[in-house]
Amino acid sequence: MAELVRLYRHSQLDGRLPAYDGRKSLYTAGPLPFPSKTFEITLHDEEESLVGGQVAPRHERQFRVVIKFAARADLHHLAMFLAGRQPDAPQEALQVLDIVLRELPTARYSPVGRSFYSPNLGRRQKLGDGLESWRGFYQSIRPTQMGLSLNIDMSSTAFIEPLPVIDFVAQLLSRDISVRPLSDSDRVKIKKALRGVKVEVTHRGNMRRKYRISGLTSQATRELSFPVDDRGTVKTVVQYFLETYGFNIQHTTLPCLQVGNQQRPNYLPMEVCKIVEGQRYSKRLNEKQITALLKVTCQRPQEREKDILQTVHHNAYYEDPYAQEFGIKIDERLASVEARVLPPPRLKYHDSGREKDVLPRIGQWNMMNKKMVNGGRVSHWACINFSRNVQDSAARVFCHELAIMCQISGMDFAPEPVLPPLTARPEHVERALKARYQDAMNIIRPQGRELDLLIVILPDNNGSLYGDLKRICETDLGLVSQCCLTKHVFKMSKQYLANVALKINVKVGGRNTVLVDALTRRIPLVSDRPTIIFGADVTHPHPGEDSSPSIAAVVASQDWPEVTKYAGLVSAQAHRQELIQDLFKVWQDPQRGTVTGGMIKELLISFKRATGQKPQRIIFYRFLSLLGHVW
Repeated sequence: MAELVRLYRHSQLDGRLPAYDGRKSLYTAGPLPFPSKTFEITLHDEEESLVGGQVAPRHERQFRVVIKFAARADLHHLAMFLAGRQPDAPQEALQVLDIVLRELPTARYSPVGRSFYSPNLGRRQKLGDGLESWRGFYQSIRPTQMGLSLNIDMSSTAFIEPLPVIDFVAQLLSRDISVRPLSDSDRVKIKKALRGVKVEVTHRGNMRRKYRISGLTSQATRELSFPVDDRGTVKTVVQYFLETYGFNIQHTTLPCLQVGNQQRPNYLPMEVCKIVEGQRYSKRLNEKQITALLKVTCQRPQEREKDILQTVHHNAYYEDPYAQEFGIKIDERLASVEARVLPPPRLKYHDSGREKDVLPRIGQWNMMNKKMVNGGRVSHWACINFSRNVQDSAARVFCHELAIMCQISGMDFAPEPVLPPLTARPEHVERALKARYQDAMNIIRPQGRELDLLIVILPDNNGSLYGDLKRICETDLGLVSQCCLTKHVFKMSKQYLANVALKINVKVGGRNTVLVDALTRRIPLVSDRPTIIFGADVTHPHPGEDSSPSIAAVVASQDWPEVTKYAGLVSAQAHRQELIQDLFKVWQDPQRGTVTGGMIKELLISFKRATGQKPQRIIFYRFLSLLGHVW
């Protein structure tokens, strides 16, 4: 389409500068001089093909572009909205304006969804394993109470580092790949990381031809050969590169990259290939990479504001030819919204503490001189340590201090564990957890008791260990667990111990604090009659995880008038579906006929059991993420 506009804008398109949505729609700010017209466009292939080991000439590709008049956009409703005489902005008109303002950034930067990224918008940060983060910005037009607004926000995402493939593989495997041969697991990891990645060759001087990787050879480079002509002449890859390009391949024990057609595989040695810049990494990041990316994206509000203003200035919307074509003007100043700071709620703590209530200051307060309003009970507990840096003695001291803090905060917490802390290896997490649970139950089961809590010490960088541990405790053992990182075990600050005590108390059924206004029945729409408050959200899998389900979660208050204690339910459902499937269910039972159920009914019944009465009012909070922003 860019080539079409370059060739025919002034001759066939009547000087119009159209905006293209990348699919089937082309928008112009006024009529074209024809109802329908066909254009023939010729482009040269950027990627090259190899035939019989020889480079085939870059061939031309012919495209037929048919432009047909569809309809005029109805801007009357948009004008009505902007004049304040219509409550809703017409979606079609907003979509056109959005596409118009995306044209220039799409040409300048790497577009990803509604965001644009560039290595020049901020310093690149290494994420490890051959990845780096690029800064970028999110952009969309939104209807607001102030009229049309351009929503700009900063963002970062992962790109594959434009490294020589040899260096990328070395980073991916975290070792010198020339020292020992690749294992089968190494090959799988490399193939998974490089499949679909575009590379350029470096052994032909300025001729940087580009190819897309389809796989790896099963043989080492020194073992590969191929026919070079129709007479059946065969050459090895090593021999071919030496004779044709004067290039002596060093890493002959490594596999070659397969590029092009799978039926007619073509080979490129890793050391002559460099990854092309600007390829977004869409697979799941590991824990180390996520941590590095979060460090980049975490900004103070003032820094974020400064970056947004710089981005708007850098984009120079006032010079945007597409915006000028469609008569769009962007005010470079941030929107000003009149706001107010709500007074903080007064919090009630237990009467036995020196401070019976507290008024938070700047959203902050602590547990000094206070006791939980309802302290939970932990009669039997155990500790398991998965950190090799924490000795048994350090684990015992930490658990003892945590138990004392729980008691000071108002919990009925046993000072000693059922068994001494156990040290185990992370790779044996399931076996260690189940064995320790069984050992503890063998001691307390004869007394008719259950294990109330498991304290777990984790390494600071624990990968998938945390998720595995929670899955086993929650689904297999039915056991409440509290995880603590190694750095906190050694530091053991009072503030940290108090925060962990608050988490434990809630997990075992206690309540840390309640609102004074709730106790005195002064919360509007809640205090006057039995009320249940729901909250619901759906979390979707990371991009690239096409087989993973989306997870719906619903919570509901279980006490009244305090509305402080919540029960939660989770449910797996169809991939990337925002509608919660199990909110309400109807099915046919052979004995009972039509039966209703679902998450809402279950939580309503739970509320009735907890409070002894049915709710007379329901308040429902639904967290909806549309196009990346909260509504």
